[in-house]
Amino acid sequence: MSTAAVAPARPAKVLADLLPSPALRAGASTRVRDIALVLGGAALTGLAAQIAVPVPGSPVPVTGQTFAALLVGTTLGVRRGASALAVYALAGLAGVPWFAGGSSGVSVSFGYVLGMILATAAVGALARRGADRSVPRMAVTMLLGEAIIYLVGVPYLAYAADMSASAAIAAGFTPFLIGDAVKAVLAMGLLPTAWKLVKGDGATE
Repeated sequence: MSTAAVAPARPAKVLADLLPSPALRAGASTRVRDIALVLGGAALTGLAAQIAVPVPGSPVPVTGQTFAALLVGTTLGVRRGASALAVYALAGLAGVPWFAGGSSGVSVSFGYVLGMILATAAVGALARRGADRSVPRMAVTMLLGEAIIYLVGVPYLAYAADMSASAAIAAGFTPFLIGDAVKAVLAMGLLPTAWKLVKGDGATE
């Protein structure tokens, strides 16, 4: 009977792993690249949040930040993706005007930002398992990420705006279903296509 241990499978790469590191020492270059990716992910989310369309009867606008946050998670992975959204949240709390529509600080919609941190980690974990490489798995990944955002954002909205559960759902969930479906379709085409272009199906080193 063989006693040889079976080597554990290495996690799949995410798209950001294919980017070259700066020409520094190996460890230092990886850190520099990761810091740049985290800051870039935070900036991308902040930029996308400026695409804000008011929703009649709701304090929560339709924005591009949820789409950007989920893309950050799937392209950067768990650690870097969640770190990027944490930087985005903390900087916004500190006064950087890059929440929805150029706002900052705590608002009734801040729960969605908190939900994005968790959602980014979740989709990043799935991307490490190859969920961003096919259309069906990418659809499931996006829907799960959006569900996490709402599971945090809607109860927070109900609490912060003193709404009933039904009112919070009507104001903070129902109006966004069509937009979320569009975002899911875009991601379903974008990320699997990117993998086909780079042909990066290898494992991390």
